[in-house]
Amino acid sequence: MIPYSDRLRVALLPLDIKWAEKETNLAAVARAFEHLPESTDIVVLPELFSTGYADDIDAMQALAERNTQSTIDFIKNLANKYTVAIAGSFLASTPPKIYNRGFFIEPSGEETYYDKRHLFSVSAESHILAPGDRRMPSVRFRGWNISMIVCYDLRFPVWCRARRNEYDLLLVPANWPQARGYAFEHLLIARAIENQCYVAGANRGGQDTYGLYDGLTQIYDYRGMPIGNSDGNSPFVTADLSRHNIDDFRTKFPVADDADDFNLLQ
Repeated sequence: MIPYSDRLRVALLPLDIKWAEKETNLAAVARAFEHLPESTDIVVLPELFSTGYADDIDAMQALAERNTQSTIDFIKNLANKYTVAIAGSFLASTPPKIYNRGFFIEPSGEETYYDKRHLFSVSAESHILAPGDRRMPSVRFRGWNISMIVCYDLRFPVWCRARRNEYDLLLVPANWPQARGYAFEHLLIARAIENQCYVAGANRGGQDTYGLYDGLTQIYDYRGMPIGNSDGNSPFVTADLSRHNIDDFRTKFPVADDADDFNLLQ
Protein backbone atom coordinates (compact mmCIF):
# COMPACT_ATOMS: atom_id res chain seq x y z
CA MET A 1 0.00 0.00 0.00
CA ILE A 2 1.38 3.42 -1.01
CA PRO A 3 1.24 5.87 1.92
CA TYR A 4 -0.40 9.27 1.74
CA SER A 5 1.73 12.03 0.25
CA ASP A 6 1.12 15.62 -0.74
CA ARG A 7 1.67 14.97 -4.44
CA LEU A 8 -0.73 13.08 -6.72
CA ARG A 9 0.46 12.43 -10.29
CA VAL A 10 -2.33 12.13 -12.86
CA ALA A 11 -1.82 10.94 -16.44
CA LEU A 12 -4.43 11.24 -19.22
CA LEU A 13 -4.31 9.20 -22.43
CA PRO A 14 -5.84 10.85 -25.56
CA LEU A 15 -6.33 7.47 -27.22
CA ASP A 16 -7.19 7.32 -30.94
CA ILE A 17 -10.17 4.96 -30.54
CA LYS A 18 -10.94 2.54 -33.38
CA TRP A 19 -14.68 2.01 -33.70
CA ALA A 20 -15.81 -1.49 -32.61
CA GLU A 21 -12.22 -2.82 -32.60
CA LYS A 22 -12.09 -3.76 -28.94
CA GLU A 23 -8.93 -5.85 -29.04
CA THR A 24 -7.11 -3.18 -31.08
CA ASN A 25 -8.01 -0.50 -28.55
CA LEU A 26 -7.02 -2.61 -25.56
CA ALA A 27 -3.69 -3.42 -27.21
CA ALA A 28 -3.08 0.30 -27.86
CA VAL A 29 -3.70 1.09 -24.19
CA ALA A 30 -1.32 -1.68 -23.11
CA ARG A 31 1.42 -0.30 -25.40
CA ALA A 32 0.88 3.21 -24.04
CA PHE A 33 1.30 1.97 -20.48
CA GLU A 34 4.81 0.83 -21.37
CA HIS A 35 5.62 4.55 -21.50
CA LEU A 36 3.67 5.57 -18.40
CA PRO A 37 5.55 8.31 -16.48
CA GLU A 38 7.16 7.11 -13.28
CA SER A 39 5.31 7.60 -9.99
CA THR A 40 1.93 7.97 -11.69
CA ASP A 41 -0.99 7.50 -9.28
CA ILE A 42 -4.06 7.76 -11.53
CA VAL A 43 -4.52 7.15 -15.26
CA VAL A 44 -7.63 8.47 -17.01
CA LEU A 45 -8.77 6.98 -20.33
CA PRO A 46 -11.31 8.56 -22.70
CA GLU A 47 -15.04 7.92 -22.80
CA LEU A 48 -15.92 4.51 -24.29
CA PHE A 49 -12.20 3.88 -24.73
CA SER A 50 -12.52 0.25 -25.81
CA THR A 51 -15.25 0.59 -28.46
CA GLY A 52 -16.03 4.16 -29.42
CA TYR A 53 -19.60 5.27 -30.15
CA ALA A 54 -22.02 4.89 -33.08
CA ASP A 55 -25.71 5.64 -33.69
CA ASP A 56 -26.39 1.92 -34.13
CA ILE A 57 -28.29 0.20 -31.35
CA ASP A 58 -27.64 -3.33 -32.59
CA ALA A 59 -23.89 -2.77 -32.84
CA MET A 60 -23.76 -1.08 -29.45
CA GLN A 61 -25.70 -3.90 -27.79
CA ALA A 62 -23.35 -6.46 -29.34
CA LEU A 63 -20.30 -4.61 -27.99
CA ALA A 64 -21.62 -4.02 -24.47
CA GLU A 65 -20.13 -6.05 -21.60
CA ARG A 66 -20.85 -6.82 -17.99
CA ASN A 67 -18.56 -5.49 -15.28
CA THR A 68 -17.06 -8.97 -14.96
CA GLN A 69 -15.99 -9.40 -18.59
CA SER A 70 -12.84 -8.76 -20.61
CA THR A 71 -12.65 -4.94 -20.60
CA ILE A 72 -12.77 -4.51 -16.83
CA ASP A 73 -10.59 -7.61 -16.35
CA PHE A 74 -8.03 -5.93 -18.61
CA ILE A 75 -8.21 -2.71 -16.58
CA LYS A 76 -7.85 -4.59 -13.28
CA ASN A 77 -4.75 -6.38 -14.54
CA LEU A 78 -3.16 -3.10 -15.68
CA ALA A 79 -4.00 -1.34 -12.41
CA ASN A 80 -2.39 -4.15 -10.43
CA LYS A 81 0.66 -4.42 -12.69
CA TYR A 82 1.46 -0.69 -12.61
CA THR A 83 0.13 0.02 -9.09
CA VAL A 84 -2.14 2.82 -10.32
CA ALA A 85 -5.84 3.57 -10.26
CA ILE A 86 -7.41 3.63 -13.73
CA ALA A 87 -10.54 5.57 -14.70
CA GLY A 88 -12.53 5.93 -17.90
CA SER A 89 -15.81 4.67 -19.32
CA PHE A 90 -16.92 1.63 -21.27
CA LEU A 91 -20.05 0.28 -22.93
CA ALA A 92 -21.77 -1.68 -20.16
CA SER A 93 -24.58 -4.21 -20.23
CA THR A 94 -27.06 -4.54 -17.39
CA PRO A 95 -29.86 -6.36 -19.25
CA PRO A 96 -32.14 -5.27 -20.68
CA LYS A 97 -30.34 -1.90 -20.78
CA ILE A 98 -26.92 -0.67 -21.85
CA TYR A 99 -25.02 2.19 -20.22
CA ASN A 100 -22.07 4.49 -20.75
CA ARG A 101 -20.42 3.36 -17.52
CA GLY A 102 -17.60 5.23 -15.82
CA PHE A 103 -15.18 3.16 -13.77
CA PHE A 104 -12.52 3.82 -11.14
CA ILE A 105 -10.43 0.71 -10.59
CA GLU A 106 -7.80 0.69 -7.83
CA PRO A 107 -4.62 -1.43 -7.75
CA SER A 108 -6.20 -3.61 -5.07
CA GLY A 109 -9.04 -4.44 -7.46
CA GLU A 110 -11.58 -2.31 -5.63
CA GLU A 111 -14.04 -0.94 -8.17
CA THR A 112 -16.38 2.05 -8.27
CA TYR A 113 -18.84 2.67 -11.11
CA TYR A 114 -20.87 5.63 -12.35
CA ASP A 115 -23.42 5.54 -15.19
CA LYS A 116 -23.43 8.68 -17.33
CA ARG A 117 -26.44 10.75 -16.34
CA HIS A 118 -26.76 13.24 -19.20
CA LEU A 119 -27.03 11.56 -22.60
CA PHE A 120 -26.40 13.65 -25.71
CA SER A 121 -29.86 14.23 -27.15
CA VAL A 122 -28.47 15.82 -30.35
CA SER A 123 -27.36 12.30 -31.31
CA ALA A 124 -29.11 8.96 -30.79
CA GLU A 125 -27.24 8.36 -27.52
CA SER A 126 -30.28 9.22 -25.43
CA HIS A 127 -32.35 6.60 -27.33
CA ILE A 128 -29.72 3.84 -27.37
CA LEU A 129 -28.36 4.11 -23.83
CA ALA A 130 -30.04 4.32 -20.44
CA PRO A 131 -29.18 7.25 -18.15
CA GLY A 132 -27.70 6.81 -14.70
CA ASP A 133 -29.76 7.89 -11.72
CA ARG A 134 -27.09 8.78 -9.14
CA ARG A 135 -23.89 10.75 -8.81
CA MET A 136 -20.60 8.97 -8.41
CA PRO A 137 -19.66 8.67 -4.75
CA SER A 138 -16.52 10.48 -3.69
CA VAL A 139 -13.74 7.87 -3.69
CA ARG A 140 -10.90 8.19 -1.19
CA PHE A 141 -7.59 7.30 -2.87
CA ARG A 142 -4.12 8.04 -1.52
CA GLY A 143 -5.38 10.84 0.67
CA TRP A 144 -7.52 12.49 -2.01
CA ASN A 145 -11.28 12.61 -2.57
CA ILE A 146 -12.04 11.88 -6.21
CA SER A 147 -15.23 12.02 -8.27
CA MET A 148 -16.14 11.50 -11.92
CA ILE A 149 -18.56 12.64 -14.59
CA VAL A 150 -18.64 11.60 -18.26
CA CYS A 151 -18.42 13.98 -21.24
CA TYR A 152 -21.81 15.73 -21.70
CA ASP A 153 -22.34 15.78 -17.91
CA LEU A 154 -19.80 18.60 -17.95
CA ARG A 155 -22.43 21.06 -19.19
CA PHE A 156 -24.56 20.68 -16.05
CA PRO A 157 -22.95 22.47 -13.07
CA VAL A 158 -25.55 21.52 -10.46
CA TRP A 159 -24.92 17.84 -11.16
CA CYS A 160 -21.16 18.42 -10.85
CA ARG A 161 -21.21 20.53 -7.69
CA ALA A 162 -18.65 19.62 -5.02
CA ARG A 163 -20.86 20.28 -2.01
CA ARG A 164 -18.74 21.52 0.90
CA ASN A 165 -15.58 20.56 -1.01
CA GLU A 166 -16.64 16.91 -1.05
CA TYR A 167 -14.06 16.09 -3.72
CA ASP A 168 -10.62 17.44 -4.63
CA LEU A 169 -10.28 16.05 -8.15
CA LEU A 170 -12.94 15.66 -10.84
CA LEU A 171 -12.23 13.19 -13.65
CA VAL A 172 -13.90 13.76 -17.04
CA PRO A 173 -13.50 11.00 -19.66
CA ALA A 174 -14.79 12.45 -22.93
CA ASN A 175 -15.33 12.15 -26.69
CA TRP A 176 -15.63 15.90 -27.31
CA PRO A 177 -15.05 17.06 -30.92
CA GLN A 178 -12.84 20.00 -31.82
CA ALA A 179 -15.88 21.77 -33.33
CA ARG A 180 -17.02 22.39 -29.75
CA GLY A 181 -13.55 22.56 -28.27
CA TYR A 182 -13.91 26.12 -26.98
CA ALA A 183 -16.88 25.01 -24.88
CA PHE A 184 -15.01 21.93 -23.57
CA GLU A 185 -12.03 23.99 -22.45
CA HIS A 186 -14.07 26.68 -20.75
CA LEU A 187 -16.51 24.28 -19.10
CA LEU A 188 -13.58 22.37 -17.59
CA ILE A 189 -12.18 25.68 -16.34
CA ALA A 190 -15.56 26.70 -14.92
CA ARG A 191 -16.00 23.42 -13.04
CA ALA A 192 -12.49 23.83 -11.57
CA ILE A 193 -13.07 27.44 -10.45
CA GLU A 194 -16.55 27.02 -8.99
CA ASN A 195 -15.65 23.82 -7.11
CA GLN A 196 -12.11 24.88 -6.15
CA CYS A 197 -10.82 21.52 -7.34
CA TYR A 198 -8.50 20.00 -9.90
CA VAL A 199 -10.26 18.88 -13.10
CA ALA A 200 -8.81 16.33 -15.53
CA GLY A 201 -10.44 16.26 -18.99
CA ALA A 202 -9.32 13.08 -20.79
CA ASN A 203 -10.56 13.49 -24.35
CA ARG A 204 -10.07 10.90 -27.05
CA GLY A 205 -7.70 11.50 -29.95
CA GLY A 206 -7.93 10.96 -33.70
CA GLN A 207 -11.18 11.25 -35.62
CA ASP A 208 -14.39 9.43 -36.47
CA THR A 209 -17.60 10.21 -38.37
CA TYR A 210 -18.49 12.80 -35.71
CA GLY A 211 -15.36 14.92 -36.09
CA LEU A 212 -11.76 15.53 -35.01
CA TYR A 213 -10.70 15.25 -31.37
CA ASP A 214 -7.00 15.95 -30.91
CA GLY A 215 -5.59 18.69 -28.70
CA LEU A 216 -8.34 19.02 -26.07
CA THR A 217 -7.00 16.79 -23.29
CA GLN A 218 -5.90 18.97 -20.35
CA ILE A 219 -5.67 19.20 -16.55
CA TYR A 220 -6.70 22.36 -14.69
CA ASP A 221 -5.95 23.42 -11.15
CA TYR A 222 -8.39 24.85 -8.58
CA ARG A 223 -7.93 28.35 -10.08
CA GLY A 224 -8.80 27.14 -13.57
CA MET A 225 -5.20 27.31 -14.80
CA PRO A 226 -3.92 24.65 -17.24
CA ILE A 227 -1.18 22.52 -15.69
CA GLY A 228 -1.01 19.45 -17.95
CA ASN A 229 2.22 18.65 -19.75
CA SER A 230 3.16 16.30 -22.57
CA ASP A 231 6.40 15.44 -24.31
CA GLY A 232 7.62 13.19 -27.08
CA ASN A 233 8.68 10.45 -24.68
CA SER A 234 5.16 9.51 -23.58
CA PRO A 235 1.67 9.61 -25.11
CA PHE A 236 0.22 10.87 -21.83
CA VAL A 237 -0.70 14.38 -20.64
CA THR A 238 0.44 14.58 -17.00
CA ALA A 239 0.36 16.88 -14.00
CA ASP A 240 1.42 16.74 -10.37
CA LEU A 241 -1.33 17.87 -7.99
CA SER A 242 -0.61 19.28 -4.53
CA ARG A 243 -2.72 18.49 -1.49
CA HIS A 244 -1.12 21.33 0.47
CA ASN A 245 -1.79 23.89 -2.26
CA ILE A 246 -5.47 23.10 -2.70
CA ASP A 247 -6.11 22.99 1.04
CA ASP A 248 -4.30 26.29 1.53
CA PHE A 249 -6.27 27.95 -1.29
CA ARG A 250 -9.60 26.74 0.07
CA THR A 251 -8.71 27.96 3.56
CA LYS A 252 -7.72 31.44 2.37
CA PHE A 253 -10.65 31.77 -0.04
CA PRO A 254 -13.50 29.69 1.50
CA VAL A 255 -16.22 30.21 -1.11
CA ALA A 256 -17.72 26.77 -0.35
CA ASP A 257 -18.95 28.23 2.95
CA ASP A 258 -21.23 30.58 1.01
CA ALA A 259 -22.67 27.99 -1.38
CA ASP A 260 -26.43 27.57 -1.70
CA ASP A 261 -28.26 24.97 0.33
CA PHE A 262 -29.26 22.34 -2.23
CA ASN A 263 -32.52 21.74 -0.37
CA LEU A 264 -33.60 25.20 -1.49
CA LEU A 265 -33.17 24.21 -5.14
CA GLN A 266 -35.54 21.23 -5.04
